[in-house]
Amino acid sequence: MSTVNAIAAPSATEPLVRTTIERREVGPRDVRIEISYAGICHSDIHTVRGEWGRVPYPLTVGHEIVGHVTAVGAEVTRHTIGDRVGVGCLVNSCRECENCRLGQEQYCLTGNTQTYGAVDRDGTITQGGYSTHVVVDEDFVLRVPTAIPHEAAAPLLCAGVTTYSPLAHWNAGPGTKVAVVGLGGLGHMAVKIAAAMGAEVTVLSQTLGKKDDGLRFGAGSYYATSDPATFEVLSNTFDLIVNTVSAPIDMSAYLGLLRLDGTLVSVGAPPEPLAVPVFALFGNRRSFAGSSIGGIEETQRMLDFCAERGIAPEVEVIGADAVNDAYERVLASDVRYRFVIDIDSLR
Repeated sequence: MSTVNAIAAPSATEPLVRTTIERREVGPRDVRIEISYAGICHSDIHTVRGEWGRVPYPLTVGHEIVGHVTAVGAEVTRHTIGDRVGVGCLVNSCRECENCRLGQEQYCLTGNTQTYGAVDRDGTITQGGYSTHVVVDEDFVLRVPTAIPHEAAAPLLCAGVTTYSPLAHWNAGPGTKVAVVGLGGLGHMAVKIAAAMGAEVTVLSQTLGKKDDGLRFGAGSYYATSDPATFEVLSNTFDLIVNTVSAPIDMSAYLGLLRLDGTLVSVGAPPEPLAVPVFALFGNRRSFAGSSIGGIEETQRMLDFCAERGIAPEVEVIGADAVNDAYERVLASDVRYRFVIDIDSLR
């Protein structure tokens, strides 16, 4: 085991603090990564505040991780020392179930191993990327193309693939009309990716405060959902709606925006259940779906797609001592559009 610097949550109610955590020694198929940047995801905040269930405190979160390989195990073939790499939300899975064999490790039927707060293969609790180093099985380490700015690459490992996956699955592209609900960390990536896929993109946001940004990211139109007329004007319009907000929405109103065989897919996760009116689904044979992150192969496709098309998140880089303030700003929607921790400030 080795001791590394980190930031951890002592409990659901206390601020995050600087600390140290233990990392396992590099095994035959492991990769040791010196972390350069770690993104702050809303999921991190939900987790450390105990909003998604029991938490094994103290816990270091962070599942948007980029850095460089500093050591590899004897059997590693995919990565070499010096490689620019990333780690997302997963660090292992059973690899044997039907879903894993299909390359859908995020839907592992026996339960995948999350990057933080899960029981690792050695019985320890996984600790995330708000730390200087991490050791991960090579199969769950991604290659990060150099075309993506290093400080902006981390959010792609969660926000990027979380929006890329449903857009790819539901065939967003030329001739399709896609609406993105919310223009935050997830939403701004959904707009950029959907536009790059060739879809006609509309942003549905509570106000018009970020309209200029939405249009700059590739949206063709932008509507305020606080205006009831929006739902009249856009009735029966979209093939796909990607809901990125982690708050309740009026499902009946949003489902009414779908055209025949349209789908509303949620990637945001509000803490309370959403009420889905069945009769709103009957009209136009609409569907309501959920989508998690992506599998490892799909995440690599997303990274390559973004590199080829010059797509990167909009980020604000902060030091380790600013994390607690950043959490409060995320909750106040005061970030455009993703905080990224400069891990050098932890060394």
